[in-house]
Amino acid sequence: MKSPFPWFGGKRKIASEIWAAMGDVDNYVEPFAGSLAVLLERPAWHDGTIETVNDRDQYLANFWRALSRAPDDVARWADWPVNEADLFARHLWLVNEGVRQMIAGMDANPDWYDAKIAGWWLWGICQWIGGGWCSGRGPWSVQDGQLVHLGDAGQGVNRQLVHLGDAGRGVNRQLVHLGDAGRGVDLIPHNDALYEYMRQLAARLRNVRVCCGDWSRVVTRGALNYGATVGVFFDPPYSDAAERDPDIYSVDSLDIAHDVREWCLANGDNPRYRIVLAGYEAEHAAAMPEAWRMVVWKANGGHANKGDGSNLNRHKERLWLSPHCLRPVPTLFE
Repeated sequence: MKSPFPWFGGKRKIASEIWAAMGDVDNYVEPFAGSLAVLLERPAWHDGTIETVNDRDQYLANFWRALSRAPDDVARWADWPVNEADLFARHLWLVNEGVRQMIAGMDANPDWYDAKIAGWWLWGICQWIGGGWCSGRGPWSVQDGQLVHLGDAGQGVNRQLVHLGDAGRGVNRQLVHLGDAGRGVDLIPHNDALYEYMRQLAARLRNVRVCCGDWSRVVTRGALNYGATVGVFFDPPYSDAAERDPDIYSVDSLDIAHDVREWCLANGDNPRYRIVLAGYEAEHAAAMPEAWRMVVWKANGGHANKGDGSNLNRHKERLWLSPHCLRPVPTLFE
């Protein structure tokens, strides 16, 4: 199945190669869930029943939780025409009221979700141009019910820093996406199809465990204890060596990729583990042993671009397969 929203660095194109390398593992873990492009491309004939996904982005985690439990409610809130004024107003609400609700709910209850936040987040990300959706980094905010421009470091900003600090409740005002992709949820022509699509996704995700937090929590020895075979697909935010925009995601980091690589190297010899690490060649190639096979592939354009129109980074994509992955894969994927 296709993910319902666009995502920077999505691996749908290479998902079949990832599953060929891991095979029908008993236990599958995806510490950086994103759009779940790889999970949703898992072959239907697989019998593996334990699947765990995680993302530190609360909007993402809430969306996947809400979708799996209340698909009709999510569809109802996402079912709205493209409208720039609504996009701006809902964006403001999401990074103010929405994030406060999620912080209070997710920290207290691992099963908490909010369908309105999920639906509006989905509706908006499908219209948003570039990165930074719901990042909370921008000049506009709401104070005492009034829209205000906070400026860069002008008068009044310091008085709001405590209120805006941790949650980062300012947003950037952007034009809605006017190209072919700016049509709301991807490839949903009318309401009935939207509801049916959400139900199908919910059925697929019914038994998937959705965690929200640091990636390392879902790859502990205890978390990976179940099953004779364990597949782990790592697609962390690419590092500073990746020459990419550091503000692509609402929750981003330029150093996580190094820590992930160290985990991979420390655990790659475990015969139960079939690990796949995604990244640019400049990030990891020099540090990876020969026992880890490297797969060269080319991403699509659009969200794989650097953002300056050069479209060069899509040629730098690589996968590294741990020694106990299955059959060798081609060294070139086109």
